[in-house]
Amino acid sequence: MTASEALLIEAETWAYHDPDPATASALRALIAAASAGDEDAATELADCFAGTLEFGTAGLRAALGPGPNRMNLVVVARAAAGLARWLNANGHAGAKVLVGYDARYNSDAFASATAEILAGHGLKPLLTATRVPTPLVPFGVGRYGCAAGVVVTASHNPPADNGYKVYVGQSQIVPPTDREIAEQIAAASDVPVRELPHGDDIEVVGDDLIAAYVARAASLVDADAPRDLRWVYTAMHGVGRITVERVVEAAGFPAPALVAEQADPDPAFPTVAFPNPEEPGAMDLALALARQTDADVAIANDPDADRCAIAAPFPSGWRMLTGDELGALLADDALRAGRDGVYACSVVSSTLLSTMAAAYSQPYEVTLTGFKWIGRVPGLAYGYEEAIGYCTDPGQVPDKDGITALTRLLALVARLRADGRTVADALEDIVRRYGLHHTAQLSFRVEDLSIIADAMARFRAAPPATLAGEDVAASDLAVGWNGLPPTDGILLEGATTRVVVRPSGTEPKLKCYLQVKLTPDESADVAAARAAASEKMERVRADVRAALGL
Repeated sequence: MTASEALLIEAETWAYHDPDPATASALRALIAAASAGDEDAATELADCFAGTLEFGTAGLRAALGPGPNRMNLVVVARAAAGLARWLNANGHAGAKVLVGYDARYNSDAFASATAEILAGHGLKPLLTATRVPTPLVPFGVGRYGCAAGVVVTASHNPPADNGYKVYVGQSQIVPPTDREIAEQIAAASDVPVRELPHGDDIEVVGDDLIAAYVARAASLVDADAPRDLRWVYTAMHGVGRITVERVVEAAGFPAPALVAEQADPDPAFPTVAFPNPEEPGAMDLALALARQTDADVAIANDPDADRCAIAAPFPSGWRMLTGDELGALLADDALRAGRDGVYACSVVSSTLLSTMAAAYSQPYEVTLTGFKWIGRVPGLAYGYEEAIGYCTDPGQVPDKDGITALTRLLALVARLRADGRTVADALEDIVRRYGLHHTAQLSFRVEDLSIIADAMARFRAAPPATLAGEDVAASDLAVGWNGLPPTDGILLEGATTRVVVRPSGTEPKLKCYLQVKLTPDESADVAAARAAASEKMERVRADVRAALGL
């Protein structure tokens, strides 16, 4: 393709107003190449200006680069101005706003720009002195009495991406706040970035925030709890290690064997294809070190440390736990400890939590996907989502928190070790008591988002009537289900099978969440139950794939 005259003029105008010399220079080089007939440059240029990044409940997240369809200083400045306008228009004029950031490319610059624009709009920004794990921001919002918080992070996305997450109070935003902020961002976009109000009345928050969080996390472990264990830790090239080490020391646990290659922040994420502990191969270095050190458990945080994953030894060898398995372990730990309140998980997670909560006479609630919903459940005692997100200290961090989850896990594994038992033993106990709830995922990563839209349309128009030979009923989540707000998803439920199909909210993926359930009687022989459920799961997987046409 060739670049149109209108596109070249739009790009030149953007470059003129871009306050970041790096992206302005990159854009001018792209313009020159496209003007000279370079088709690849023309295609890239067109994509950079193919619309504007949509601000939603997850904030912003996209590849770095110039133009309104990329993450850059112009887009971030407009987002900050839109947030400031919304806060001022909704009773928060002059309020404090905590701004934190991770170690991705440009995160520090985006955070500083955000603080300057918030200050320019009469708000009182508190900017973290260094890069911090995401959970410290909702924690700090509560600690400092802030009206809102911002974290510059793309969590576990690929290296080329960055993002912008917004909290109002300690909770991630939900509709209609996202739409209202988006409208304010659009209004701010009419003003050249250099002409947006900027200020320098910015308070820098130093070690007070981290020290307070560390003290709180360490306090979650009982004084007389066992603390002896061997464990491996990887920060997945992210920002979790320093805070984790301080929490571990304060709580009295032994230091971990560190995956040295992944211990320090590195925005290139050189040892992994995707910096997500769920992705195949991401935990290979941790697993190798765990075998070498005869560890009881290997624990990973994702790069911004709001997620937590573990691997443990089983009779068949080391393996990763699914998000639902770890969710059940932490729920069982909370229920046995007598933590009263609501136990909640998202609609895509295992139904096991509802059975566990009922056994302890605790209320249970199912929510839409995301901690923006789970963290808002009144009276929450524990919440989780199968995408390795766990809220184990909702009074202080009503959001997923990979560090307090890690702390709870260390206490659990140390107690098991003191009793001569393992993570594998604890999981088998849960299976025998409640029946096996075998879950799996089927996901499709795409470059063309229309593939996801087409697959969802096919599935919605003709959902399967059976899965693995069992009758299932379909519910369209887009029209609401079980009292939940509408969302783009399809639920299939049978006597022993359950499937949710939905587009990912943060990645170009179509995701399918699959469950096969057995009764406690059918699960008495755990190995046989797992084999039977796995065989049925493969049939469910094949049926879903066929119905999607992918």
